[in-house]
Amino acid sequence: MLAWSETLLEEAGSQGTVMNEAERSDSYLTDEERARLVYLLQQTCDDVLTAVQPVNAAQWGFRPGAGRWSIGLIAEHLGVVERRLFRQVERALDAKPNRSWLLETGEKDELIVRLLADRSDKRDAPPAVVPTGSVDKETALRVFRERRVQSIAFAETTTDPLKTHTLDHHRTDVGTLNAYQWMLYIPLHTRRHLKQIAEIRTTSGYPD
Repeated sequence: MLAWSETLLEEAGSQGTVMNEAERSDSYLTDEERARLVYLLQQTCDDVLTAVQPVNAAQWGFRPGAGRWSIGLIAEHLGVVERRLFRQVERALDAKPNRSWLLETGEKDELIVRLLADRSDKRDAPPAVVPTGSVDKETALRVFRERRVQSIAFAETTTDPLKTHTLDHHRTDVGTLNAYQWMLYIPLHTRRHLKQIAEIRTTSGYPD
Protein backbone atom coordinates (compact mmCIF):
# COMPACT_ATOMS: atom_id res chain seq x y z
CA MET A 1 0.00 0.00 0.00
CA LEU A 2 1.25 3.47 -0.84
CA ALA A 3 2.45 5.60 2.08
CA TRP A 4 0.00 8.40 1.33
CA SER A 5 -2.97 6.00 1.37
CA GLU A 6 -1.81 4.52 4.67
CA THR A 7 -1.70 8.02 6.10
CA LEU A 8 -5.22 8.74 4.89
CA LEU A 9 -6.51 5.54 6.45
CA GLU A 10 -4.79 6.33 9.75
CA GLU A 11 -6.30 9.82 9.78
CA ALA A 12 -9.74 8.46 8.94
CA GLY A 13 -9.44 5.90 11.73
CA SER A 14 -8.35 8.57 14.19
CA GLN A 15 -11.27 10.80 13.25
CA GLY A 16 -13.62 7.86 13.57
CA THR A 17 -12.34 7.18 17.07
CA VAL A 18 -12.89 10.83 18.00
CA MET A 19 -16.44 10.69 16.66
CA ASN A 20 -17.16 7.43 18.45
CA GLU A 21 -15.98 8.92 21.73
CA ALA A 22 -18.16 11.99 21.13
CA GLU A 23 -21.16 9.78 20.48
CA ARG A 24 -20.75 7.60 23.59
CA SER A 25 -23.91 7.75 25.64
CA ASP A 26 -21.91 8.44 28.81
CA SER A 27 -20.40 11.60 27.30
CA TYR A 28 -23.81 13.28 27.62
CA LEU A 29 -25.43 14.50 30.82
CA THR A 30 -27.58 11.93 32.54
CA ASP A 31 -30.94 13.08 33.89
CA GLU A 32 -29.49 12.84 37.39
CA GLU A 33 -26.43 14.93 36.51
CA ARG A 34 -28.55 17.59 34.83
CA ALA A 35 -30.94 17.75 37.79
CA ARG A 36 -28.02 18.00 40.23
CA LEU A 37 -26.36 20.76 38.23
CA VAL A 38 -29.53 22.82 37.83
CA TYR A 39 -30.34 22.39 41.53
CA LEU A 40 -26.88 23.53 42.64
CA LEU A 41 -26.95 26.54 40.31
CA GLN A 42 -30.39 27.63 41.48
CA GLN A 43 -29.83 26.90 45.17
CA THR A 44 -26.50 28.73 45.41
CA CYS A 45 -27.99 31.68 43.50
CA ASP A 46 -30.85 31.89 46.00
CA ASP A 47 -28.39 31.54 48.89
CA VAL A 48 -26.26 34.43 47.62
CA LEU A 49 -29.27 36.71 47.26
CA THR A 50 -30.54 35.72 50.70
CA ALA A 51 -27.15 36.32 52.29
CA VAL A 52 -26.25 39.58 50.55
CA GLN A 53 -29.46 41.51 49.91
CA PRO A 54 -30.09 42.37 53.60
CA VAL A 55 -26.60 43.67 54.39
CA ASN A 56 -26.28 47.37 55.17
CA ALA A 57 -23.53 49.71 54.01
CA ALA A 58 -21.30 49.05 57.01
CA GLN A 59 -21.63 45.28 56.64
CA TRP A 60 -21.07 45.50 52.88
CA GLY A 61 -17.68 47.13 53.35
CA PHE A 62 -16.51 45.36 56.53
CA ARG A 63 -13.22 43.51 56.15
CA PRO A 64 -12.45 40.82 58.74
CA GLY A 65 -8.72 41.52 58.53
CA ALA A 66 -5.96 43.17 56.55
CA GLY A 67 -6.07 42.07 52.94
CA ARG A 68 -9.28 40.08 53.49
CA TRP A 69 -12.35 40.51 51.32
CA SER A 70 -15.59 42.10 52.45
CA ILE A 71 -19.04 40.80 51.58
CA GLY A 72 -19.19 43.52 48.95
CA LEU A 73 -15.97 42.37 47.32
CA ILE A 74 -17.17 38.77 47.32
CA ALA A 75 -20.46 39.75 45.68
CA GLU A 76 -18.65 41.69 42.98
CA HIS A 77 -16.24 38.79 42.42
CA LEU A 78 -19.07 36.28 42.01
CA GLY A 79 -20.57 38.22 39.11
CA VAL A 80 -17.22 38.57 37.37
CA VAL A 81 -16.11 34.99 37.87
CA GLU A 82 -19.45 33.56 36.73
CA ARG A 83 -18.83 34.89 33.24
CA ARG A 84 -15.20 33.71 33.26
CA LEU A 85 -16.13 30.17 34.30
CA PHE A 86 -18.93 29.97 31.75
CA ARG A 87 -16.45 31.10 29.13
CA GLN A 88 -14.32 28.09 30.08
CA VAL A 89 -17.31 25.89 29.26
CA GLU A 90 -17.62 27.61 25.88
CA ARG A 91 -13.91 27.22 25.19
CA ALA A 92 -14.07 23.52 26.01
CA LEU A 93 -17.02 23.05 23.65
CA ASP A 94 -15.19 24.94 20.90
CA ALA A 95 -12.34 22.44 21.10
CA LYS A 96 -12.32 19.14 19.27
CA PRO A 97 -13.51 16.08 21.20
CA ASN A 98 -10.84 14.66 23.47
CA ARG A 99 -10.38 10.94 22.78
CA SER A 100 -8.94 10.50 26.29
CA TRP A 101 -11.68 12.38 28.12
CA LEU A 102 -12.73 9.44 30.27
CA LEU A 103 -9.18 8.68 31.36
CA GLU A 104 -8.30 12.34 32.00
CA THR A 105 -11.52 13.53 33.67
CA GLY A 106 -13.34 10.43 34.87
CA GLU A 107 -12.44 10.91 38.54
CA LYS A 108 -12.57 14.70 38.68
CA ASP A 109 -16.17 15.35 39.87
CA GLU A 110 -15.41 14.47 43.47
CA LEU A 111 -11.97 16.09 43.28
CA ILE A 112 -13.39 19.54 42.56
CA VAL A 113 -16.13 19.04 45.15
CA ARG A 114 -13.47 18.31 47.76
CA LEU A 115 -11.03 21.06 46.73
CA LEU A 116 -13.63 23.81 46.59
CA ALA A 117 -15.19 22.78 49.88
CA ASP A 118 -11.86 23.06 51.69
CA ARG A 119 -11.64 26.64 52.94
CA SER A 120 -8.34 25.88 54.70
CA ASP A 121 -6.72 25.79 51.25
CA LYS A 122 -6.83 29.50 50.46
CA ARG A 123 -5.79 30.64 47.00
CA ASP A 124 -5.44 34.08 45.46
CA ALA A 125 -7.97 34.82 42.72
CA PRO A 126 -6.57 35.35 39.20
CA PRO A 127 -6.02 39.08 38.56
CA ALA A 128 -8.83 39.23 36.00
CA VAL A 129 -11.46 38.38 38.61
CA VAL A 130 -10.12 40.30 41.61
CA PRO A 131 -12.88 42.73 42.68
CA THR A 132 -12.27 46.46 42.46
CA GLY A 133 -14.50 47.61 45.31
CA SER A 134 -16.15 50.17 43.02
CA VAL A 135 -19.40 48.24 42.45
CA ASP A 136 -22.46 48.92 44.60
CA LYS A 137 -24.69 46.19 46.00
CA GLU A 138 -27.54 46.58 43.52
CA THR A 139 -25.18 46.39 40.53
CA ALA A 140 -23.18 43.47 41.90
CA LEU A 141 -26.29 41.40 42.56
CA ARG A 142 -27.86 42.31 39.22
CA VAL A 143 -24.74 41.23 37.32
CA PHE A 144 -24.50 38.00 39.32
CA ARG A 145 -28.18 37.18 38.86
CA GLU A 146 -28.15 37.89 35.10
CA ARG A 147 -25.12 35.70 34.53
CA ARG A 148 -26.49 32.91 36.71
CA VAL A 149 -29.74 32.91 34.72
CA GLN A 150 -27.63 32.26 31.61
CA SER A 151 -25.80 29.39 33.33
CA ILE A 152 -29.06 27.80 34.49
CA ALA A 153 -30.64 28.09 31.05
CA PHE A 154 -27.64 26.36 29.49
CA ALA A 155 -27.69 23.56 32.07
CA GLU A 156 -31.40 23.00 31.50
CA THR A 157 -31.28 22.87 27.71
CA THR A 158 -27.85 21.78 26.44
CA THR A 159 -27.75 18.68 24.27
CA ASP A 160 -23.99 18.74 23.71
CA PRO A 161 -21.77 15.80 24.76
CA LEU A 162 -20.22 17.92 27.50
CA LYS A 163 -17.86 15.30 28.88
CA THR A 164 -15.95 14.66 25.67
CA HIS A 165 -14.91 18.33 25.39
CA THR A 166 -12.14 19.33 27.77
CA LEU A 167 -10.02 22.26 28.86
CA ASP A 168 -7.10 22.40 31.27
CA HIS A 169 -7.46 24.19 34.59
CA HIS A 170 -4.66 26.58 35.54
CA ARG A 171 -4.08 24.59 38.75
CA THR A 172 -1.90 21.57 38.08
CA ASP A 173 -3.52 19.64 40.93
CA VAL A 174 -6.84 19.96 39.08
CA GLY A 175 -5.59 19.40 35.54
CA THR A 176 -7.98 18.64 32.72
CA LEU A 177 -11.72 19.18 33.27
CA ASN A 178 -14.54 18.41 30.90
CA ALA A 179 -17.28 20.92 30.09
CA TYR A 180 -19.70 19.33 32.56
CA GLN A 181 -17.11 19.68 35.32
CA TRP A 182 -16.50 23.30 34.36
CA MET A 183 -20.26 23.85 34.74
CA LEU A 184 -20.24 22.06 38.08
CA TYR A 185 -17.34 24.27 39.14
CA ILE A 186 -19.61 27.34 38.97
CA PRO A 187 -21.99 26.56 41.88
CA LEU A 188 -19.27 24.82 43.88
CA HIS A 189 -17.18 27.99 43.65
CA THR A 190 -20.22 30.01 44.75
CA ARG A 191 -20.76 27.67 47.71
CA ARG A 192 -17.15 28.22 48.75
CA HIS A 193 -17.73 31.96 48.92
CA LEU A 194 -21.02 31.51 50.78
CA LYS A 195 -18.96 29.84 53.50
CA GLN A 196 -16.64 32.84 53.44
CA ILE A 197 -19.59 35.20 53.89
CA ALA A 198 -20.77 33.13 56.85
CA GLU A 199 -17.28 33.37 58.38
CA ILE A 200 -17.27 37.16 58.00
CA ARG A 201 -20.58 37.43 59.84
CA THR A 202 -19.14 35.64 62.84
CA THR A 203 -15.99 37.77 62.95
CA SER A 204 -15.50 39.99 65.99
CA GLY A 205 -16.37 43.57 65.11
CA TYR A 206 -18.85 42.71 62.36
CA PRO A 207 -21.25 45.69 62.28
CA ASP A 208 -24.88 45.49 63.38
